[in-house]
Amino acid sequence: MRVLAIDFGLKRVGLAMSDPGGTLALPYATLVKKDNSQLFSEIKDVLDLEGVDCLVVGLPVGLEGEETLSTRQARNFARRLSRITSRPVYLQDETLSSTEAAQRLRESGLSARKQKPVLDQMAAVVILESFLASSSPTDCTPTTGHTE
Repeated sequence: MRVLAIDFGLKRVGLAMSDPGGTLALPYATLVKKDNSQLFSEIKDVLDLEGVDCLVVGLPVGLEGEETLSTRQARNFARRLSRITSRPVYLQDETLSSTEAAQRLRESGLSARKQKPVLDQMAAVVILESFLASSSPTDCTPTTGHTE
């Protein structure tokens, strides 16, 4: 099972990829969004190149679980993704993933300046780790979370 996790942002999109066994979450890339067409094309290229079985999009929710503008934008992005691929697209709560990613990068000794290019990838790693912990080891079906 190969899973691609996406930390969606309006300017940058972080990607993390699982190993083929679906147990490890590894940083993959940060895409700079110029327009939707370019972004979806680049993601589709990654899906085809890496043999991805399913996708996980981070779902930002308010600290009290409420829907926000960012939540709606992530849901719309996931819906568009599901239209360009036959692979399942799941939503995974990403509450505080960027905070945890920044903390991990700080603890690894990266300065704030050096963190910026990889922060979105590391946030995608946090999202992917949560998904992998909640999914069956043989397929892309989470025991919790949302499907788009």
